Amino acid sequence: MRGMDTLDGLGDEYFDRHFAADPFLAGSFGVAGFEAEVPDPSREAASAHRAELGRLAARLDAVDGGDPVSRAVLGRLLRDGQRTLDDGLVEVAVTASIAGPFAQVISTVPAATGPDDAYLARLGKLGDYFDAWADRYRRAAADGRFATALGVRQAVAQVDAYLATPLQRDPLVRRDSVRAEATAVVDATVRPALARFRAVLADELLPVARPGEQAGVGHVPGGGDGYLALVQQYTTTGFGPEAIHRRGLDLVARLREEFAERGGRALGTTDVAEVLGRLRDDPALRFAAGAEIVGAVTDALRRAEEAVPDWFAGYDIAPCTVREMDPAEAENSVLGYYLAPSADGMRPGTHVINTYRPDLRPRFEYEALAFHESVPGHHLQIAVAQSRADLPRFRRFAYFDAHGEGWGLYAERLSDEMGLYTSELSRLGMVSFDAWRACRLVVDTGVHHLGWSRDRAVAYMRDNTALSETNIANEVDRYIAMPGQALAYMIGRLRIDELRERTRGSLDVRAFHHEVLAHGPLPLDVLEELVVAAAGR
Repeated sequence: MRGMDTLDGLGDEYFDRHFAADPFLAGSFGVAGFEAEVPDPSREAASAHRAELGRLAARLDAVDGGDPVSRAVLGRLLRDGQRTLDDGLVEVAVTASIAGPFAQVISTVPAATGPDDAYLARLGKLGDYFDAWADRYRRAAADGRFATALGVRQAVAQVDAYLATPLQRDPLVRRDSVRAEATAVVDATVRPALARFRAVLADELLPVARPGEQAGVGHVPGGGDGYLALVQQYTTTGFGPEAIHRRGLDLVARLREEFAERGGRALGTTDVAEVLGRLRDDPALRFAAGAEIVGAVTDALRRAEEAVPDWFAGYDIAPCTVREMDPAEAENSVLGYYLAPSADGMRPGTHVINTYRPDLRPRFEYEALAFHESVPGHHLQIAVAQSRADLPRFRRFAYFDAHGEGWGLYAERLSDEMGLYTSELSRLGMVSFDAWRACRLVVDTGVHHLGWSRDRAVAYMRDNTALSETNIANEVDRYIAMPGQALAYMIGRLRIDELRERTRGSLDVRAFHHEVLAHGPLPLDVLEELVVAAAGR
């Protein structure tokens, strides 16, 4: 009965429903119990889940008392979840990036923990999973909601590359304890489904797909309103696209000044165009082998771990490791990402690093990347939240992009304070990463709100960052496929910076960091309330 509801009980219901709707996400966050399941991407499942969230929100409104922070967090999660399901823009996000269904399978399924029978059961459901995605895309196109042509072509090429991989090297059959059984399931079920999936992409979606001049969701029915909702969701602020766009332009201009200053120290030139050109094109600044990338990232992680006690409270958290991204995923993927430790302790936190074409990957980027994804960035943040047994489960395993990615970006600059960068060149990489995230404010809003073409977005990134051509293309395609998400990084970092400056005379750095991390993931307004309250005690 509704009168029997409690805040903690509703939080537990949300937790279970949230991860039941996306078992792959459960795996990414180390949540056990969903290892045998796959998501249902159908419109019907989305509608049913949206209704469940609406009923939970109504029941939450009827509950009296309870922890106000938990109430605010749960209310925000329920509200944002409904908005995302309302806009349905996932059905036009055909892509080879991390937002795509194939990439989600390859990044999460082979890394899953749990029993062998659950793993095999999940493999057996992947055929229906890809068939359901094909049907969702087909229905969207029938309604005039078209994917981008480039995204479709890249997704086709990604599936083709996977299907051309010999079965014995398939990433889905690498669990040694059930290799023979997994091989049989993949051969009989998964690969035929992917061939059908590919046919829908190539034969039905590509002929009607949007050109690069119409890359933004403003060209999709309902996309304009959907984008406004996503901006609010990802930033957890009241900022609109125009204000974010202007703030991005201002930040990019200021960072060009820092490029000049640091370029003079690292490269002997203060000409920004020359600095960016050297960073992007000088072959002497590239890696020679994937093992060098792994070594640089691992060394950065270990230095950061040694420095943590001087900057953070003592936490008993899971370890962090580094591994290479699977080749089936890497070509069109990001520089790296983070997988949380599993709750059962079977999997540590993992920084997954892209080593595809090391000769195209700049040496100066990977220290900043390591600090963002591992320590003091995402690993420290997420592992600390998971260790807080006094918090409800839904708060320990939730995720607010502005808080989470804002912290990751904050960690890149903090690492310079901590003395972790090994050279002026690596610090220049830190500035380039800042410029990259500032450009996101301009490009994401430019594409989806102002109608920029993909080419214009790529050109803007090229003119204002030192990212390689390959990374720029991958990043822009990610923003096209995930409207609004890229805004969270710099918006969140700026808020954390503002709070640190505001409380500098009241909280030392260790106490400040504890307030930012120890309450679990939070909307930015709730984070601000907690930090300011701590400073006033």
